[in-house]
Amino acid sequence: MKISQRAQSIDPFFAMEFGKRAAALESEGHQVIKLSLGEPDFGPPPAVLEAARKAVDGPLPYTGALGTAALREAIAAFYLHEHGVTIAPSRIIVTAGASAALLLLTAALVDTGDEVIVGDPSYPCNRQFLSSFGAQVKLVSTDAGSRFQLDADSVRANWTAATKGLMIATPSNPTGTSVPPDELRAICDWAREHGAWRLVDEIYLNLGDRDAGGRPPQTVLAFDDGAIVINSFSKYFGMTGWRLGWAVVPEELVPTMERLAQNYYICASNLSQQAALACFTPESLAVCEARRVEFGRRRELVLAGLAGIGLPVPVPPDGAFYVYFDVSGTGLTSWQFCERALDEVHVALTPGKDFGHCGADQYVRLSYAASADNLNEAIRRLGILMDRIGR
Repeated sequence: MKISQRAQSIDPFFAMEFGKRAAALESEGHQVIKLSLGEPDFGPPPAVLEAARKAVDGPLPYTGALGTAALREAIAAFYLHEHGVTIAPSRIIVTAGASAALLLLTAALVDTGDEVIVGDPSYPCNRQFLSSFGAQVKLVSTDAGSRFQLDADSVRANWTAATKGLMIATPSNPTGTSVPPDELRAICDWAREHGAWRLVDEIYLNLGDRDAGGRPPQTVLAFDDGAIVINSFSKYFGMTGWRLGWAVVPEELVPTMERLAQNYYICASNLSQQAALACFTPESLAVCEARRVEFGRRRELVLAGLAGIGLPVPVPPDGAFYVYFDVSGTGLTSWQFCERALDEVHVALTPGKDFGHCGADQYVRLSYAASADNLNEAIRRLGILMDRIGR
């Protein structure tokens, strides 16, 4: 059987590969602490589970390709309540996870040969979607000085006549760092002035640190109404396996998105959409906020623990639930460190190789979306590994 060049060109998602190895160790009776995947351990708020139970007893036909009117309106209300931004529900596309939003958007925006700027490191699946539709992905190296994020200077320096768009994730996976609002505005202004689209991944936005007034981070839509945003119910709302996300797009893009959704997957899960309506009650939002605060406590635990065993974090995260730590002082590559961590002390991590080329051998991602007890035990075990390495 001939496999397409498109399929052959896609690299494995190494976080999932380490997850498979962790599962194999568990099947042998080992207790593995899995810090390799970004999956909150809380699950959805209780009201979401109750709404799902009720929905199961009713009819669950296809919904419209863009999602139910009730859920699109609820998402629009969430933007107004949380971010002070008014968005017409008609601009909101409910999708089968944020991955489906990326699928639709790359199909809608990318022609073969289009150059798209993406920061390095970054979430690997984002660039795989772009490449699958023929984009020439220009990975722009970042470092601790720019918080492992694109900045306006790097965008300008790497812009060419072939550049048709750019993709930014803020806060970022794998680093948990955000683009400062003024910097993001400058990037978007430059791209807009040059006729390029701006795709901003805000999946972790509501897991970002609050400002002095207790307000959540600013969405790009607060200052660039023409930007395209993707988001998800997976992280802030804890609904990973429910496969539900959304995109906010300009009105002129809505008919295209609808046509693509009709053909690619018909609609997002009706059951998940009905359950997700319960995310936006005051009670559920209070639960999500309490969990965000708990993630902050876990982050401090991990940062202190890593520092104590000689694994520095060059840029402390300000969102999501990841830290990106430096293993260069161990004399091991990130891949070697992750292999030894899994094989010797049964802690699953993700090597920087998953996220690009820049610092791929130097950095390791740790997800602190696990219980405090598991995080403390993971740090203890990694300390044992560091003693063996000879820190």
